Formats: sequence, C-alpha cells, structure tokens
Amino acid sequence: MLKEEINIDPERVTEKIITFIRDNINSFKRDGAIIGISGGLDSACVVALLSRALEKEKILGLIMPERDSDDKTKDDAELIANTFGIPTKSIDLTSILESFGTYELFPGGLLLSKKTVSRVVRAGYRLLPRGNNPFQGGLLGAKKEWMRYTQAYYRIKHRTRMVHLYYYAEQLNYLVVGTSNKSEDMVGFFVKYGDGAADIMPIANLYKSQVRQLSEWLGVPECIIKKPPSPDLLPGITDELALKISYEKLDLVLLGLKKGIEETEIAREAGINMKTVRYVKNLISLSEHMRKPPKICQTR
Repeated sequence: MLKEEINIDPERVTEKIITFIRDNINSFKRDGAIIGISGGLDSACVVALLSRALEKEKILGLIMPERDSDDKTKDDAELIANTFGIPTKSIDLTSILESFGTYELFPGGLLLSKKTVSRVVRAGYRLLPRGNNPFQGGLLGAKKEWMRYTQAYYRIKHRTRMVHLYYYAEQLNYLVVGTSNKSEDMVGFFVKYGDGAADIMPIANLYKSQVRQLSEWLGVPECIIKKPPSPDLLPGITDELALKISYEKLDLVLLGLKKGIEETEIAREAGINMKTVRYVKNLISLSEHMRKPPKICQTR
C-alpha cells in the first residue's frame, strides 16, 4: 500500500510547482531566481522546474565546488545547466574556507589523495553505530570533540554557499530558490542557515523517491538520476551512508508514520525491522527544532 501511495502524478505536481514559483516571484517582487547547482538530483529537479516557470535568462545557477568536492561535481552541475539552458557562474570556495581555517580541523586530509580519504571515511562511517555518527549525534548538542569538529567542518561549507547565493541574489533582485526535499527535512538532514535557508522551497513537500519520479518526467539526465545522492562535503560520504538507511526505505517509513499506520505494518511494508522504524522516529523527534523558527523569549 505505501509503495503505491508514494507514487505521484508528475504532470499535476509540475503544474502546481510552476504556479508556486511564478506566484512567489511576483509576491517577493523579484526579477528572477538564483539556485545553487550541486550536480545532484534535487538541484537538477529544481533547475528543470525553474526553466519551465521562468524565462531562462532570468535564472542564474551558482556552481560552488571546494577542495573536498567530487571531481565530477562541476561537470555534473554544468551538464544540468546546459540540459535546461540556464546561465551559470562558477565560484571555487576553497580559498574562502581556507581563510576560516576549515581544512586545518582535519590537516591530515591534505596529505592523502581523495581516493584514499574516501576509503577511510567510508570505512569509519560503516563502523559507527547509528546513534554515534556525526549526523544523528549533531541534531542536538554534541559532547564529543571529534564530532563537534566534524560538524563545524562540513556545516560551514553549506553556509558559505548560502552567503554567496544571497550576495548575488540581492545584486540581481533575484529570489533564492532552495532544493531541500521532504525526506531530508523530516529527519534533519540539512544545515540550518545553510542548505536549509532559502526564500522558497519548491520540492520540500516531496519525498526523495518522489523527486526522482518527477525528475524522470522532467527530463533530468539519467546519469544524474542514477547518481548516489551525496552532500559532497567530504570524500566518500553519501546520503545513505550518513543516514544509515536507504531513501527507498526511509520514505516508506516517513509516509507510514505520517498516515498513522502501525509501526509493525510500516516495518513489514518497508522490509525493515522495528528498531529501524524507531530510529527514524527518533530522528524526527531530535530534529524538530530545526523545522521551527528560533525560540523567542516571552517577556510579557
């Protein structure tokens, strides 16, 4: 049942999102839209939607790699932009991150090739239990120093990208368009004031598997659709390695919980155990604060 309900009507969804984009361009009184193109599925999907909603010369894609980015990141981002005919600007963030001392948090990485770092990182993540990885461990305060350094290392990259998006958006009077999806949002797999910041989020009501369905219909290149999702912040890290669960299974759990289905039934339909269902529930609970505005002291 859940596997059937996760399916969408891509044409209807596209029409709704196009209207949403156009309405917000008007209500924000902006002249166009800017988006960070990571080379991944979510940004590709949003670029495709923007190209249908606006004149292509009124869209700007920023491509912002840095030292740890995958060697194919820039090529994939350019492929997406070229496929949908939008202009781009490339900015290498390495020197800016160096000025913060970011790479000094893990100086050993400078002595190793990306391939070696990738193997080491993947091996380390596989050994970490779910509750002790930098993702879940950082949803609330992190007590361990190595985890705090890890979070500082990767979060500044997202926030530096967002600073650039707003810097150029304000010069052009453009709307900053985010690329977060519902799967990431519900479990806190984003960076506050980083990729979680934007003026509008066109696909934030779609689970990752639904974004994939929509992308296929929109004509996103197959190599991008089949590419393993990755935050591209550290060599070797993929979304599913960090999350400790595949998006296919995660989306079914999230949908089942939203519909109030019994946990045992969710586990059966998703092909997982009860421990994994409770793990996802815990992620939702731990990340609740990330989906809310800053707390305000009530002085009256």
